[in-house]
Amino acid sequence: MNMATQEDFDFESFKKEAIAGLYAGKKMTGTDGVLVPMMKHFLESMIKGELEHHISESKLDGQPNRKNGKSKKTVRSLSSGEFELKTGRDRLSTFEPKVVPKRQLIITEELEGNILSVYAMGISTRAMRDYIQEMYAMDISAAEISRIPDSVLPAVQEWRNRPLEAVYPFVFLNCMFFKVRVNGEVETRAIYNILGVDIEGKKDVLGLYTAENKGAKFWLSVLTDLKTRGVEDILIACIDGLKGFP
Repeated sequence: MNMATQEDFDFESFKKEAIAGLYAGKKMTGTDGVLVPMMKHFLESMIKGELEHHISESKLDGQPNRKNGKSKKTVRSLSSGEFELKTGRDRLSTFEPKVVPKRQLIITEELEGNILSVYAMGISTRAMRDYIQEMYAMDISAAEISRIPDSVLPAVQEWRNRPLEAVYPFVFLNCMFFKVRVNGEVETRAIYNILGVDIEGKKDVLGLYTAENKGAKFWLSVLTDLKTRGVEDILIACIDGLKGFP
């Protein structure tokens, strides 16, 4: 990013525009919301894993099946709002996605919460398989489960470790609550999101985090993570009443 010099950067004007934008419709949610790319890519990656397993099984049964383009539909979730979801198709038209069935247009709160939890926790392949079982809320074969993490985890790890800008004039620390399914039980989980606004006014979710203890030690680990990924200065941090922030 081309960094503006201190003389060129009008902080007061930027502050007014950034705050006005955030509170006048440019939110976390909606078709242009900052959570949309994460939800979209995760779900499409899961569907890709399902399709690859389906085609592999078809070939084992002696059916000459293969990928055959994609279809798309508009779905809606609690936090991401509406977004376009692409679903792979197979030549024999026998593929039926399970995580988001063909006629389903609503992403449940539990599924959304579980997806964001994966981004927040950075779980291992083994833990990811357990999470996938919870996400599908149905019996799914071990072979099918084994393929999906290969489609999903690389993108999650890349997102969690990606380099950040050196300076963010504004950083908003917010807490979202989701109902997630863990070990067959539904529980409410807090997911902390760090929304940064760079000097060009662009929004980005810098990180998602979850922890049992939300004290100063937790927030120190969050700030350390941001620093490790390249953040050198935050001019204003809006913490929205969160406790324990140092």
